[in-house]
Amino acid sequence: MIKATIIILLLTGLFCGAGSAQNKFTDSLMSQLSLAREDSSRVLVMADLCYFYRYTNIDSSKNYGQEAIDLARKIKFLRGEAAALDKLGLTYREEGNLAKCLDLEFQALQIADNNGYTSEIGSCFRRIGHVYLDLDDYQTAASYSLQALAIDTTLHDKRGEAIESMDLGMIYHLMHRDDSALFYAQHSLGMIGLIEDLSPDLYRVLGNIQASAGDKNAALHYYQQGIQVAFDVKDFRTISFIYANMAMMLRKLNQPDSSIYCAKKALEYGQMTSYKKGIMLAGNLLSQLYDTVNPPEALRYYKIADAARDSLFGAGNIQTVQLLITKDNERKREIATARQNYQNQIRTYALAGGLAFLFIIALVQYYNNRQKQKANRVLATTLSHLKSTQAQLIQSEKMASLGELTAGIAHEIQNPLNFVNNFSEVNHELIDELNQEAQKGNLAAVQALAKDISDNEQKINHHGKRADAIVKGMLQHSRSSTGVKEPTDINAMADEYLQLAYHGLRAKDKDFNAIIQEDFDPTMDAITVIPQDMGRVLLNLYNNAFYTVREKKKQQPVGYEPTVSVSTKKTADAVQISVKDNGNGIPKNIVDKIFQPFFTTKPTGQGTGLGLSLSYDIIKAHGGTLTVQTREPSGTEFIIQLPKIS
Repeated sequence: MIKATIIILLLTGLFCGAGSAQNKFTDSLMSQLSLAREDSSRVLVMADLCYFYRYTNIDSSKNYGQEAIDLARKIKFLRGEAAALDKLGLTYREEGNLAKCLDLEFQALQIADNNGYTSEIGSCFRRIGHVYLDLDDYQTAASYSLQALAIDTTLHDKRGEAIESMDLGMIYHLMHRDDSALFYAQHSLGMIGLIEDLSPDLYRVLGNIQASAGDKNAALHYYQQGIQVAFDVKDFRTISFIYANMAMMLRKLNQPDSSIYCAKKALEYGQMTSYKKGIMLAGNLLSQLYDTVNPPEALRYYKIADAARDSLFGAGNIQTVQLLITKDNERKREIATARQNYQNQIRTYALAGGLAFLFIIALVQYYNNRQKQKANRVLATTLSHLKSTQAQLIQSEKMASLGELTAGIAHEIQNPLNFVNNFSEVNHELIDELNQEAQKGNLAAVQALAKDISDNEQKINHHGKRADAIVKGMLQHSRSSTGVKEPTDINAMADEYLQLAYHGLRAKDKDFNAIIQEDFDPTMDAITVIPQDMGRVLLNLYNNAFYTVREKKKQQPVGYEPTVSVSTKKTADAVQISVKDNGNGIPKNIVDKIFQPFFTTKPTGQGTGLGLSLSYDIIKAHGGTLTVQTREPSGTEFIIQLPKIS
């Protein structure tokens, strides 16, 4: 079964190799390069061409990488220079020149580190980890890969995360930690669409893990997928690696012929791409496989492997690598020392600055203490003046509202007085007529006249009481608030002050007329408020409403009818009073200022700017809110919200 699978796999691989298509990644990038107009864009595209040509054409990869570096340096494009150095370093690693690879990666890392290019730092960590992997220093390789993965996760770089996961799967497998290897490899497999160009290597890692687990069929399945995709992207380097891994697995299965075949294919594709590690791995396998059956061939392949090994790990190469690693470690120590010195310097400056600051604070405090008594005396005098001025202004506002109220009362009280006078005169005439009928002995007429006189007396009494109530209301408004809350019929209060405000304005301007609309909630209960204060609030809102509709009427808009609407409404836990007009509304730029003390839109001499401010404070003292809704030029609505228990 295994032999049949191997034959099918190899035939598939040969077929794919015969008809391999152009690398779609390089084709797309060549098109982008021809269209790129900005030098910075050309740098990035050439760096990507360097990356994607590393498997198929080492010379082209080097040329594009070096051109990208030269152009980036010419235009001082540091980020592009770091990216190009990083990708050219990867090309030299594929060629087997680990020293050159490490040199370029350290150059890229220094640029990225100095300029805070986090993404490029992560990429350099990845490539440096690959070099340590080639040196069989798996622990250090894993450390670099984990640092790169942390950066990818922070930047939400899913492609980088997939690559790092694949590398960690490979590294942990070589460390014989296959549980961790499988976890990372499967995590990478879940994002394989992001690493299509690297997927052959991922399938190889998964195949190796399954081979170690003893699942040969699953291993062959992954190897076959890796070879198929590798041919599509011309990744002959990975094909060499996969064939070498297959050869090692088949050798363990005691299938020397199939193992030799796969090892030769590994060597063939390794030599095609000058992939030193693949050549060394395949040469060693063939030398071991031929050792007992054909010693001359074993020696030939040993020499091939030894030449590749010397190219990778020869004394000069390894010495250069060690020197570069030593220099990088020294650079890291210098950076750490510089950072420590800088932090120590900052702490020293902070301590000195803190002491200086405390000294200055002490001087300021001493000066402030010296000035405090003088300032307190000045503030006390100023406060006394302010309180006096405030009291005068509040009294002025009260007197202004009292004057408006008095005008309304004078007009309003005239009606009941007219009734009293008229019915008194009628009763005088009726009494004369009653006396005449009594002399005649006409008892029925006397009784009828007596009844009329009695009815008129009731009307006189009614209108007299009405006048008395108006006078009492005026007196209550004119004197200072007692501050005592009383159960109050809010509907009656709203109606009474509305009539007083309207007639007060009519007393000043007999030509003014307005439509008054009342919508009082008949289920409204009496609420506990300070009547005098609440009356001042309502009177102020009414006066403002009538003022604004009168001003709009003066502008003579066609079809305009001045209208003031008052409504009350009972809710579950509050009472709402609304005063609405159809005036010009309040401009948006001043609507936030109307409750501020001394702010008024009325001409000089017509308002103190305290009415709405006092009203706001009175409602707030009752535990309620006073808000405004306005829209130019449609009008304004003031809404009072009072709790049922005030």
